[in-house]
Amino acid sequence: MNETGRPQDFPLSNPRADRVRDVAKLAGRPARLKRGQFLAEGPQSVREALRLHQQRLAAGAPGVVHEVFASEACLDRFPEFDDLAAGTNARLATDDVLAAMADTVNPQGIIAVCGFVDVSLEEVLDAGPRLIAVLCQVRDPGNAGTVLRAADAAGADAVVLTGSSVDIYNPKAVRSTAGSLFHLPVVLGADIDEVAAACRTRGIGLLAADGYGDLNLDVLQDENAARRMAVSGTGSAYALENPTAWLFGNEAQGLSEVELALADHRVAVPVYGAAESLNLGTAATVCLYASARSQQGRAPASG
Repeated sequence: MNETGRPQDFPLSNPRADRVRDVAKLAGRPARLKRGQFLAEGPQSVREALRLHQQRLAAGAPGVVHEVFASEACLDRFPEFDDLAAGTNARLATDDVLAAMADTVNPQGIIAVCGFVDVSLEEVLDAGPRLIAVLCQVRDPGNAGTVLRAADAAGADAVVLTGSSVDIYNPKAVRSTAGSLFHLPVVLGADIDEVAAACRTRGIGLLAADGYGDLNLDVLQDENAARRMAVSGTGSAYALENPTAWLFGNEAQGLSEVELALADHRVAVPVYGAAESLNLGTAATVCLYASARSQQGRAPASG
């Protein structure tokens, strides 16, 4: 590093160099599993990875970023990376090298090699979560990343992916999270039966997002609002401010009958137009925000 914290070595310039190929292999699942590492591409993802890295180091915990490769132009455009990458193994690289390393044609000038950040289900539940998104057999990496980003925006405490769901460290999934992968706990490879049983033990309700559900989300929100205003004689089928785990299913088939049976209620997001249904990311966002809005500043309902 020079006095600004910027890498001072000559840039990596050979796209066919062994180190470049070694990094590029992390776009594939076998290499990721073998090394326990994955790629974060682009300024937003790398920025959030480095922020988490520095937070963990400050707390005396191991960091998450192993290496950073960036172009001079990217560092000129985003000078904050000089400080964020301080103390990491940072190298300058040409655009050709970055393109060879990345999963995308244009990695936006910066790539980080990160260690896995997922945690155990027990760690999540022991922290007393109030809102969890559970992805059941979600196969598309873009959809998984989008739901994780929505969960982060809604203030959820964690995202849980079942064993049959996509690898969240898939480069497309990581990009789709827009850095949210580094903001909230993520559990991978969970067994849905174990998730449901553990949630019930801890008093966390289970709601299944289901287009054919017996509860209408809009009606449920109205009922909850009326109940909180203490309107005489009003009630609701489920108190949205209570700790809740939302179950979201496969993009094509939705939740299976086995998964639906685990839920306390099946909740439908109403469709008022001609569309047959909402896509996974949109439906998850609506459901998570319904809970988040009710939970803001609200104590758990009794009974």
